[in-house]
Amino acid sequence: MRISARADYAVRAALQLAAAAEDCPLTTEAVADAQGIPRKFLEGILNDLRREGLVLSRRGANGGYRLAGPANGISIADVIRAVDGPLVSVQGVRPPDLSYSGPATALLPLWIALRANVRQILEGVSLADVVSGRLPEGVVRLTDAPAGWALRR
Repeated sequence: MRISARADYAVRAALQLAAAAEDCPLTTEAVADAQGIPRKFLEGILNDLRREGLVLSRRGANGGYRLAGPANGISIADVIRAVDGPLVSVQGVRPPDLSYSGPATALLPLWIALRANVRQILEGVSLADVVSGRLPEGVVRLTDAPAGWALRR
């Protein structure tokens, strides 16, 4: 599974907004500089997040972006879906819309299980969890397993 640069940047931008005071919107430049994100790329990402209702924008001298709701109510999955669409797809198709035959028949339940696990983790972690550094216990358990850090090709 791959996390696109767009999704990575979107999550990092959302975390930067989550860490800011609610009454203090951040400019695109401030977020870009803080997270090392190309400004033009970030503008498109912030527009996607705004269209999906995750961030609000305000123009003017005191303008910028802020989260549309509390950070504990926005999951990492929400942010990724806003910029990349479905969390798991196979050749651009959602697993429930696939069908296989013959020796590949059992592949469909495998893709469904993968999707379920990805959703469980990414929907179960909020921006507030990451900003606070207190990830859910199930996520911490997975990161404690040595296999989670092993490099494999």
